[in-house]
Amino acid sequence: MAHEPNDLPEPAELKMSVATALRAAAQAAGDRPAMIQGERTVGYAELDERAARLAGALAGHGVGPGSTVAIGLYNSFAYLETIVAAFKLGARPVNINYRYRAPELRYVLDYTDAAAFVHDTSLAAHVREVPGDRLLLEVGAEAEPLAPVVPFERAVEHEPVHRDAAAGSPHGIILLTGGTTGRPKGVIWDRDGLLGILRGVFRQAGLEPPQTPDEVRTRVRELRAKGGPPVVLPMSPLMHGTGLFHALRTLLAGGTICFCTSRSLDAEEVWRTVERHAVTEMVIVGDAFGRPLVDALAAAERAGRPYDIGSLRSMTSSGVIWSAEVKRELLRRGGMTLIDNISASEGGPFGQALARSEADVADGRFTLSPVARILDENDQDIKPGTGQVGVLASAGPQPVGYLKDPERTARVWRTIDGVRYAVPGDLASLDADGRLILLGRGDGVINTGGEKVFPEEVEEALVTHPNVSEAVVVGVPDPRWGQIVVAVVAPADALAEVEDEALSRHVGERLAGYKRPRAIVRVEAIPRSPAGKINRPSARELAVGHLRPATKESTL
Repeated sequence: MAHEPNDLPEPAELKMSVATALRAAAQAAGDRPAMIQGERTVGYAELDERAARLAGALAGHGVGPGSTVAIGLYNSFAYLETIVAAFKLGARPVNINYRYRAPELRYVLDYTDAAAFVHDTSLAAHVREVPGDRLLLEVGAEAEPLAPVVPFERAVEHEPVHRDAAAGSPHGIILLTGGTTGRPKGVIWDRDGLLGILRGVFRQAGLEPPQTPDEVRTRVRELRAKGGPPVVLPMSPLMHGTGLFHALRTLLAGGTICFCTSRSLDAEEVWRTVERHAVTEMVIVGDAFGRPLVDALAAAERAGRPYDIGSLRSMTSSGVIWSAEVKRELLRRGGMTLIDNISASEGGPFGQALARSEADVADGRFTLSPVARILDENDQDIKPGTGQVGVLASAGPQPVGYLKDPERTARVWRTIDGVRYAVPGDLASLDADGRLILLGRGDGVINTGGEKVFPEEVEEALVTHPNVSEAVVVGVPDPRWGQIVVAVVAPADALAEVEDEALSRHVGERLAGYKRPRAIVRVEAIPRSPAGKINRPSARELAVGHLRPATKESTL
């Protein structure tokens, strides 16, 4: 028999855990839908029931407080059910890219000490190549998976955990993110840091952020009285911080999360979902999603059947290019507010660009967050209009630090003037009006459609090809994806009979698909500096010159 989300109260003396906060929101949400995907709807009571049963299965295999539960899934009910189940045990969910291959999976699962891995069936072959005795749960398999893998739906038939196994747990999540080393870094968000972000859904509505379960229930009811909890469509993958944080904020607000059924961007389905479920907020990945969405709106208008998007109050993107052109096209068609954020897995916010009308759109200009600064080499604030370049720093909600890397933690989270700041390395300046101009990360990492690609690991994959002696990988600007991955390879004569697609496929067999080069430049020798080091600026010039004659946008 299904238990109710409010069956056992949290003891008053314990500090509110993430699981407790979410359960309190579920109590106040009542019979409101928690998640919708296609024709299926899950209410808050069912979400809590399935998560409690999944928690029971995880606990039966030794998952408990402080354990890590890895999740390699597409946006789905199962993703959020697993997140909530981990919270109920005081365990820490960790996001795994569903595009990873076996070597990448082996590294991240060992690095995070994953006690369990909940993965999509598309990863099954790669998972079988990864050693370890962790619990493996597979989502979406049509046939019985090979032992020791357990079907996800069987796990949610387990006896439930009826309350948090670790009431008052200090744990939150581990967010895998890019860095400068060529391998993902785990950012540890404890309970306080994570709730600091999630409570922002109430601040945004002008309500005092709740500190106790009773206050959560009160704020959810107040939010409903102010016009209703949000209906959010996170198009950004939940494996990225932006999508995940918005989904969890929505659950804390007692709102509804909508998912599209397509695993790749289907712009028409997106707008049908907005129309059908009166979506109020959408989370996208800059122009990579914005351009196709604009094209779908325009096509529907030409066909005489424009979409009704009047319910949409906001669209949010973070950390990728969202051009003024695409913003203006969206604003011509709806009364929403466009929210372009500068934030990072390491903290934030650093800056924000709000646009409620076409007149508000300013290409490449942001408002510096009240909790942020731009610091020079002496940790002093740079001056507007001087051309000074500094690093962004934020005193907003922050994680504990990097997993297993105290030295890097000390470099990125620094105490300045008695205040702890996150300083991940993004460069910026201020124009004469005090507006923030983002200049990018100073480490050469390629950002393609929101995915970070480390040149060194693609180069290492390329030189394993028998015809490639040297390779240098760079990012080249692209109107849709922000940047695309381009490889400069040598020697050209040895590669005369090797097609570009063969080299790209060679990388794709070793790394995630988004890391494959979208263009190949063949040279007799890789450009080098007088000191013999690879000259990346020269390689980038070669790549840009190679692509300049092309007139079509790249496609992935």
